[in-house]
Amino acid sequence: MDHLWAPWRMQYVTGEKAEGCVFCAAPGMPEDAGAHVLYRGEHNYVILNRFPYNSGHLMVVPYEHMRDFAALSPAQLAEMMDLAQAVIEAYKVCLRPEGVNLGMNLGQAAGAGIDDHVHLHLVPRWCGDTNFTTTVGDTRVVPQSLEDCAALVGSALREVMARRRAGA
Repeated sequence: MDHLWAPWRMQYVTGEKAEGCVFCAAPGMPEDAGAHVLYRGEHNYVILNRFPYNSGHLMVVPYEHMRDFAALSPAQLAEMMDLAQAVIEAYKVCLRPEGVNLGMNLGQAAGAGIDDHVHLHLVPRWCGDTNFTTTVGDTRVVPQSLEDCAALVGSALREVMARRRAGA
């Protein structure tokens, strides 16, 4: 029998859960790199998921702590969708996915791991990225470190946003 090791996953399963909201804490950390914050907008920021489904799995998160999606302002929603489009454009440059999942899990019953702060997931996908390992072994292999992924996607995203601001 072959064994696949994913020791980082144990931190998530057994690690101490931070007090307070991780999405409220992340933008206040002294360094964006340490928090895996890739981009800061006016109403939302983009952060890499520390426990990704795939390389490049990130989230667009409003700065305002809010559980109710319907309570987001038009400005928050517009920027969230603008950032989602920019992320997809950045993915095309640096990761070249064959598809992208966008989604929100609103409430614990819908699968939200953090259900008290709205956030939009973006997951780049490739044909065959969910293979026997996930199905049979209940293990996901993510082939890229968070730091390498943050550098790659963050750089591409900042370039996309700079072009958009310049009107190109």
